[in-house]
Amino acid sequence: LLGYGCMRWPMKKDKDGKDQIDQDAVNEMVDYAYKHGVNYYDTSPAYLQGQSEAAAGIALSRYPRDSYYIATKLSNFNNSSREASLKMYYDSMAALKTDYFDYYLLHAIGFSYEVFEERYIKNGLLDFLMAEREAGRIRNLGFSFHGKKEVFDIFMNLHEKYHWDFVQIEMNYVDWKHAKAPDNVNADYLYAELMKRNIPATIMEPLLGGRLAKLPVAIASKLKEREPEKSIASWAFRFCGSYPGILTVLSGMSSMDPLIENVETFSHFKPLTEEEISFLQEMADLMEGYPTIPCTACAYCMPCPYGIDIPTIFRHYNDAVNAGDIAQSHEQKDFQRLKRRYLVSYDRAVATVRQADHCIGCGQCKSHCPQSIDIPRMLHRIDAYIEKLRRETL
Repeated sequence: LLGYGCMRWPMKKDKDGKDQIDQDAVNEMVDYAYKHGVNYYDTSPAYLQGQSEAAAGIALSRYPRDSYYIATKLSNFNNSSREASLKMYYDSMAALKTDYFDYYLLHAIGFSYEVFEERYIKNGLLDFLMAEREAGRIRNLGFSFHGKKEVFDIFMNLHEKYHWDFVQIEMNYVDWKHAKAPDNVNADYLYAELMKRNIPATIMEPLLGGRLAKLPVAIASKLKEREPEKSIASWAFRFCGSYPGILTVLSGMSSMDPLIENVETFSHFKPLTEEEISFLQEMADLMEGYPTIPCTACAYCMPCPYGIDIPTIFRHYNDAVNAGDIAQSHEQKDFQRLKRRYLVSYDRAVATVRQADHCIGCGQCKSHCPQSIDIPRMLHRIDAYIEKLRRETL
């Protein structure tokens, strides 16, 4: 059931100080995953500033092609002309060192049917992809969904015409009932609609961008009381894997520790009971009381033209919320401790030149966010909080 999401490959600095994928580390992790039965690898031309597919191709091509499945996407957000889209398709094939795709997705559709038409219908690309499926160069054709319920319903109605072989949805025990409206849909609805039509689902964001591995202390303790030997993250993976019709549960593992842990979870997989699922829904209800930012660290908002490290800023803030380390007033007894902890950890997590105060509100990031976060507003909110901490005017 465990699939490898290739959106968070480990990075290192090149000789010029620029970020590049650490290919040796990727090879090591793919070796471990492959030898432990992980055979589904999901990537995209959009991941890691275009480096993800090539890294996956290098790592996977060392193994027999028929022993693993490649999933990639037509990520033609910025230029959907027929020429550019066809080039992206064939470039993916070259980067992944293959002459066919096991799974091919129309990437991140759902916010607007009109945009879908521009990206795939008017340029003839969907007709082309269906012909490629007929020719065997695409074994399974589907789409990944972020967006509005009414748009999802349109794509479900189009199933009779296009015969989607699978659909990738965001599913976890928080989004099951608490997906952030208006531009996201509860996963229980998405899943049910797919199952009505016998369309297999691939699952993205089972950990909600890592947030379900770093729960608020009060909630994490409740999970640990029930399963002291199991990780917090394992509950989220077991939730997704407990439902029928799931093709694979993707995890973007960027280091060996979570890879080893996740392989262990799925190697000895134990589906959740109905009572355990109800328990997780109670935990999801409790999480609604924590004002975290619904960022999944997908990094579609990057690179920022002003160098701001948006995902890390949001992750740092969410970690502080979950730990109970957000000060409410300069008059509270532990204000100085909370102030020091937040400011020191912020400077350690985010380089000064990449912090929130550099945001000018240009909004370039906003349209790229699958979670529909008002990123400039959130950055300004965090920066205002930091300034109040420093001035002790909270």
